[in-house]
Amino acid sequence: MSNTTPNSSDTSSDNSGDTTGDHADEIAENQADQRETLVERYAEVPEELAGQRYDQIAAKLFPEFSRGKLQSWIQSGELTANEQQCKPRQKLFTGTQLKLKAAFTQVSEWVAEHKAINIVFEDDHILVINKAANCVVHPAPGLESGTLVNSVLAHCPDNSGLPRGGIVHRLDKDTTGLMVVAKSLQAHTSLVRQLQERTVKRIYRAIARGTFISGGTVDEPIGRHPTARTKMAVAKSTNNGAKHAITHYRIAKRFAQHTELTVKLETGRTHQIRVHMAHLRRPLVGDKTYSPRYKQVAGISEDLSKQLMAFPRQALHAFQLSFEHPLSQELCSFECELPQDYENLLNALRSEGQTAAK
Repeated sequence: MSNTTPNSSDTSSDNSGDTTGDHADEIAENQADQRETLVERYAEVPEELAGQRYDQIAAKLFPEFSRGKLQSWIQSGELTANEQQCKPRQKLFTGTQLKLKAAFTQVSEWVAEHKAINIVFEDDHILVINKAANCVVHPAPGLESGTLVNSVLAHCPDNSGLPRGGIVHRLDKDTTGLMVVAKSLQAHTSLVRQLQERTVKRIYRAIARGTFISGGTVDEPIGRHPTARTKMAVAKSTNNGAKHAITHYRIAKRFAQHTELTVKLETGRTHQIRVHMAHLRRPLVGDKTYSPRYKQVAGISEDLSKQLMAFPRQALHAFQLSFEHPLSQELCSFECELPQDYENLLNALRSEGQTAAK
């Protein structure tokens, strides 16, 4: 199964029907029943989490659920460790088997919003989307609307009964490209498992400042920045909450002072590509978080310099995505075109005569 050209799908259909009285109450009760689903998850405590608290480990192994929800399941015995009911603060060690079997009711107040989303592929179980720039994936305090989840809930109302509205992985607000969304609990369970087992393949295109001798791999843990809490940073070890992170990169196109890369993620940490490229002192063009001050590049025209300075976001696009279909087990592979702003930037570098000899 593959798709190379994303198709636009407008989700602004009219659902303006009105129901009143007892019939409306019956519909509401039925919808509430549909939102309660049985979730089953299995995981083994890895070495890097050994010795941490039960509830902390559960939050990392089952990130689709809130810490509070997991704590309640631990206390009720619906989440067990080696088939035993334990206290949330108990420390667990390598090899401990976690088993979750619980009724889950979506209690989110996220509101469906009819806003167009670019659909690449859809069936009864999955939805593959080409996310636009300036699009936040999840609502957050102070941002309850206008997100991708709001649009997904309008297109797939039954997703209100799934953890996080069916979202199983994220892209940063200003990173464009492919995402897969679950439309059924079976699909959600399968996709989460595939992500945990690192069998979901994600390949990005990125434009970095500076040149590279060759491709390579960055194997450096990533954790919260010690002083700027909205940023991530390379850490010395996986202590204090930092997580193992591996990024593979290859040279796609050389320019005199810039390089286009294809980047493959082996892990999926917050801001991973951006943090690893900044760690190499090759930050992504337009990344105002990890390279906040634009530095004049020697040997380029004033026009190109202005275009680089004005690029409104990090030059990063998730252009390839592959995974196993949750039901058929068929390999699903998708590829989408470059967004226009990214293509314009490449054209500006080419037209400047900046292409370097390989």
